[in-house]
Amino acid sequence: MPHKEHHHTHRSGWLRAAVLGANDGIVSTASLLLGVATAHGSQGSILLAGIAGLAAGTMAMAAGEYISVRSQADTERADLALELEGLKVDPEAEQQELAAIYVKRGLTDALAQEVARQLMAHDALGAHARDEIGISEALRARPLQAAFASGTSFAIGAAVPILTLIFATAEDQIMAIAGVALACLALLGALAARAGGASIMRGALRVLFWGALAMAVTAGVGGLVRAIA
Repeated sequence: MPHKEHHHTHRSGWLRAAVLGANDGIVSTASLLLGVATAHGSQGSILLAGIAGLAAGTMAMAAGEYISVRSQADTERADLALELEGLKVDPEAEQQELAAIYVKRGLTDALAQEVARQLMAHDALGAHARDEIGISEALRARPLQAAFASGTSFAIGAAVPILTLIFATAEDQIMAIAGVALACLALLGALAARAGGASIMRGALRVLFWGALAMAVTAGVGGLVRAIA
């Protein structure tokens, strides 16, 4: 029976956007709530800040991700158009260029020429996109998919500290928000690492460290504002 390997690269586009969105949603909203809370804001003002942060952050993440990935997609399209023009003008030169790439990867000249010929006969543009430019179907830029994944995951992440605030008592809200946010960040880091085939412990600790640092700094700023005021 053939050995089948399960690779993770095909997940890289949406996984990166989703993890980034959820992480930012939890960290930024929890930090915002903690900053207002340590400044002795009222329960209503803390909740209002969290909801405003959720709405603004969701739109900012989606828009930013779309613009970024759209720029990448435009670059890919321009490169493909340039390659297509080259294939029309001088296909022989393009075949030699492709064969040279295969020679550098370890094929003999004769085999490289044959591989280049057959691949170009099957899908010339696809062969050049993959082996010369580095564009593959699994890694192609998908702006709408990335924007949706980033914005949705941010909203879900931001909802965690807000719901914690709603259900926590006034005396325990700071510890509850920080504790739940850190637990969710550790879980998110572990799940993302597992989905990407990386070390679960390392992924969890990495996200946990930076999340804790962000919340500590923001809470410190809130306490400083309270002391000055």
